[in-house]
Amino acid sequence: MADQVKKPIKITETVLRDAHQSLIATRMTTEQMLPIIDKMDKVGYHAVECWGGATFDASLRFLKEDPWERLRKLRDGFKNTKLQMLFRGQNILGYNHYADDVVEYFVQKSIANGIDIIRIFDCLNDVRNLETAVKAANKENGHAQIALSYTLGDAYTMDYWRDMAKQIEDMGAKSLCIKDMAGLLTPYKATELVETLKSSVSIPIDLHTHYTSGVASMTYLKAVEAGCDIIDTAMSPMAMGTSQPATEVLAKTFEGTPYDPGLDQNLMAEIAAYFSPLRDEWLKSGRMSTKVLGVNIKTLLYQVPGGMLSNLVSQLDEMGASDKFQEVLEEVPRVRKDFGEPPLVTPSSQIVGTQAVLNVVAGERYKMVTKESKKLLSGQFGQTVKPFNPEVQKKCIGDTEAITCRPADLLEPQLASLEEEMKQYKQQDEDVLTYALFPQVAIDFFKYREAQQSKIDSTVANEENKTYPV
Repeated sequence: MADQVKKPIKITETVLRDAHQSLIATRMTTEQMLPIIDKMDKVGYHAVECWGGATFDASLRFLKEDPWERLRKLRDGFKNTKLQMLFRGQNILGYNHYADDVVEYFVQKSIANGIDIIRIFDCLNDVRNLETAVKAANKENGHAQIALSYTLGDAYTMDYWRDMAKQIEDMGAKSLCIKDMAGLLTPYKATELVETLKSSVSIPIDLHTHYTSGVASMTYLKAVEAGCDIIDTAMSPMAMGTSQPATEVLAKTFEGTPYDPGLDQNLMAEIAAYFSPLRDEWLKSGRMSTKVLGVNIKTLLYQVPGGMLSNLVSQLDEMGASDKFQEVLEEVPRVRKDFGEPPLVTPSSQIVGTQAVLNVVAGERYKMVTKESKKLLSGQFGQTVKPFNPEVQKKCIGDTEAITCRPADLLEPQLASLEEEMKQYKQQDEDVLTYALFPQVAIDFFKYREAQQSKIDSTVANEENKTYPV
């Protein structure tokens, strides 16, 4: 676009959320984060993405940490930097739709505990599933950024993206994100897409991609030249592979140009030096697999996100059907087409992938159907960009009438009953939200928390009751 104004690119740092979610299954602890945030706060990032996505579940389930406590500690440390989270629309951070009162309360508490920017997306790009979260964020004076789940297919034309962007702006989003979760956006296609969106809306455009297919840095370069306002990067020890391109490399690339973000390379080198030994530790323990660090060209060939590829491999291993991998890869696009061509992102990627595995292993398509496939085909996740294959829909859900309204319209308010169910464990208002998202995991965590508190109390009591010789 010849008349595009050239201006410094803004950088959103992902090392505290998506980078470790992509490379080490979200296992970075709060204690590993805290020592470096003072330096990170001085870099001049547009924002630091540090919460949401899988961090909530992993904190509770595997790290035995309260995710709300993590957020409060990060907020205390980042005095000059905006904090950002990822939010799955009406799914919040879980895998099912929640009633509007739960969504509104979660947004309210996220902002109250320190989040500035909420990146909201829907796995089907059904804007109806974004409305409640956007309204709630605006009501709390937060920054609602809506993410378009980028994907390829007959339906996903430039006109489609232009129309989606306009709907997003009209809905009240403060910015728009192109969320390329599978690394499918190639450099010259990025030029075309960013220019198309820029001609359609006036809100800032953020580009988020993954290095999985090997093109991400080049894609960022062309997107920035086309007028993209913000890019998502990760500090170099946690960059590349299934993560984002490296922050220092992109900052250096634009140095001395009108797009120069003005970040201090010496300061970033100190931050990288902090994460390097952690990376070495994760590689040594096997937590970080070298399999996720290279380029996986199958991503572009099969349009399957890196995380979905690894899930398919492990599912087939468990079934003793590893030799069926190629057949499953070829079945994925067929299932996706039957299911209305949804973007492949959580949870639609898991639904399509698992169904493809079952179709191949069973030797008959849709002989075995998961309950999630049935939910998708009955409209419980929302509307897909294309209609479902009617024969497949009939075979999977029979004469069940698919819903066409916004799925959450069928849900009664849930907060009061959730409060009642978990009141014996409640120690803070946020606990009800933790329980709402992951009931069993939350109860296990609440019991663990009580046990830890009892240990501390008894230690203190023992110390107080000790008598010392005069």
